[in-house]
Amino acid sequence: MDIRILYVRRARRIFVLCLASLWGLGLTGQSLSLDSCYAMARRNYPLVQQFDLIEKSKALSLENAAKGYLPQLAVNGQATFQSEVTRLPISFPGLNVPELSKDQYRLFGEVNQPLTDLFFVKEQQDLIRANAALETQKTEVELHKLRERVYQLYFGVLYMDARLEQAQLLIKDLEAGLAKVQAAVAGGVALKSQADQLRAELLKARQQIAELKSGRRAYAEALGLLTRQNMDEKTVLETPAAPLPATEIRRPELAMFGAQQQSLVQQSRLINNKTLPRLSAFFQGGYGRPALNVLSNDFDPYFITGLRLNWNISSFYTSGNERQLLSTQQSAIAVQRETFLLNTRLAVQQQQAEIAKWQELIVSDGEIILLRESVKNTAQQQLSNGTVTTTDYLNYVNAEDLARQQLILHRMQLLLAQYNHLLTTGN
Repeated sequence: MDIRILYVRRARRIFVLCLASLWGLGLTGQSLSLDSCYAMARRNYPLVQQFDLIEKSKALSLENAAKGYLPQLAVNGQATFQSEVTRLPISFPGLNVPELSKDQYRLFGEVNQPLTDLFFVKEQQDLIRANAALETQKTEVELHKLRERVYQLYFGVLYMDARLEQAQLLIKDLEAGLAKVQAAVAGGVALKSQADQLRAELLKARQQIAELKSGRRAYAEALGLLTRQNMDEKTVLETPAAPLPATEIRRPELAMFGAQQQSLVQQSRLINNKTLPRLSAFFQGGYGRPALNVLSNDFDPYFITGLRLNWNISSFYTSGNERQLLSTQQSAIAVQRETFLLNTRLAVQQQQAEIAKWQELIVSDGEIILLRESVKNTAQQQLSNGTVTTTDYLNYVNAEDLARQQLILHRMQLLLAQYNHLLTTGN
């Protein structure tokens, strides 16, 4: 066959394999970071829609409150019958004084322009903004809990990946030992049962891999449900770098307490405004019988314009108690804030101690692994001449495997503790 044809076929095969690899990578071989997973989970979480609803509600409420700047319009009408009417107690010869009708009618409209209420409208709008900010912070507090869920699932996948990697190393050690034993069996220095013992351990290790893959799939599917991403065994989650320790507490609960205090401050200003007199300009025009001339029995148009003062003195009855109630609520919020800060600081101290513990354990894990690996490697060489039994070798392999599993667990626990520390401090 022509050498050029062979080269063409080989190049075609490589091209097809590359396309297939790229296609598979685009579908399932995606790489995700912890921040991107949380961003997607937050974006797709149904509670996020609450932000838009809060903004729409605030806009409508502000628009309604702004209507207080506009003149207030009213149309009124009445038809009455009365038992007595105004009469002149005098009479003149030759002068006929008309008598008013006992049925009277009036239809009028009034335009009222508040003057001092303009300040009251501004306070109402400030209260609307304060309440909207409070609802926003309450939503942020709930979304902060979502970050904890993402952390648990994300590090669960990473832990399973590390366990799978270690299980593969265990299989390699068992396969290397099996090769040594098989050579010893062929040389007549080992029994076949020793090789069978290693094969049984290999089967157990492969069963462990199947269990770990199942556990990883469960974590990945739960994380995919939150992020709305199709995650499978080919989805790679990047191991995040160890974060810098945080000292300042920036939890969304603190902003929520501040928003609650601001809402109460605005409510207190509204109470002060309720006790103030109201001044407005008005214009009233109408048509009726009688009109402004109460002695006329004809239907006539009329108008009245001027200033109107209204002072609701009864608002002083409850204003003092309302202020005390708001002051009590402010004190309660301050107590809640201090309690939250105390509990958070206690949790931070516990987490810092936990981080220090994992760091110390990881150092000792490394030393233990070096010793266990040295013993295992020596035993693996001794399998060839039969100076070490298969049982002893398996004990050494399992001891090293357990030490590596402890290191994997401690590393994941350290990383999770560090990110939980950030979560607790709100950084």
